[in-house]
Amino acid sequence: MDVGGTSIRAGVVDERGSLLDTARVATPTEEGALEDAIAGVVEDLRNRHDVAGVGLAVAGFVARDRRSVMFAPHLAWRGAPVADRIEKRVGLPVLLEHDVNSAIVGEHRFGAARGAQVAALVALGTGIGAGLLLDGKLYRGAYGVAPELGHLTVVRGGRPCPCGKYGCWERYCSGTALAATAVELLARHPGRSTVLAPQVAGDPGSVTGRRVAGAARDGDPIAQLAMAELAKWLGEGLALVADVFDPEIIVIGGGVSESAPLFLDEAREHYAATITGARHRPLARIRTAHLGDDTAIVGAAALALEAAKTPV
Repeated sequence: MDVGGTSIRAGVVDERGSLLDTARVATPTEEGALEDAIAGVVEDLRNRHDVAGVGLAVAGFVARDRRSVMFAPHLAWRGAPVADRIEKRVGLPVLLEHDVNSAIVGEHRFGAARGAQVAALVALGTGIGAGLLLDGKLYRGAYGVAPELGHLTVVRGGRPCPCGKYGCWERYCSGTALAATAVELLARHPGRSTVLAPQVAGDPGSVTGRRVAGAARDGDPIAQLAMAELAKWLGEGLALVADVFDPEIIVIGGGVSESAPLFLDEAREHYAATITGARHRPLARIRTAHLGDDTAIVGAAALALEAAKTPV
């Protein structure tokens, strides 16, 4: 299950990573109702399939033992023993994992990072989520919250971030960042936009990353400049990641990756030019996620099945 701030998406996944069935419900804002909804979805799918365990991919800080959610900005849980509660409700073993950690497990087992020993997944959405494999194993840090790559500072004193810092990578390289850049460019270059400006005339708040990407596909000069800015920051950020972790592959996921043909080649060029020792070291392969929106669901299921088979 992929438990997000807007919806709970679930899938029954077999040992080959194939999605056999799916279900989706809106995410309640209250803690008890949230757990009711999760239990309800599990029961619905169990009525049609023989289920061995439940994996919950959560957009938040999951404790290192993967039993509780310490903090999730868009969910009701705060220091909540979620695994124990859901287990009591459904009578199945439950495992929690950060959503992007789940995603990189899915891609490692069945997708773009298959077989890699050192790999990173960068999920571009509202912000940036990240997952990291070192020696073929998930790296969670000492307390279970690593790696928060989206909050690396790339512009000192730059755009404010909801995390409380300024100039975070995700403020320049995400769906939200793409919209912010487009708004700045529209103000700076009035009259240059042929598609985007007429769409959002009088309401800059209606600019979204998806709308900018669509306008860029339609040839809008301002939207294309915004995409070029995103490509630059993606390449520079990936160079930082590679300087620290030296991955053999970097997988780009998240909603923004659907527009990868508009920016990924240019991002690769920035990455190759910016990395320390450019032209004198092997470069990571940069690929988009093969499993798309289902990556976290497949990864969470794989982890849950693995845990269910492991004797206590």
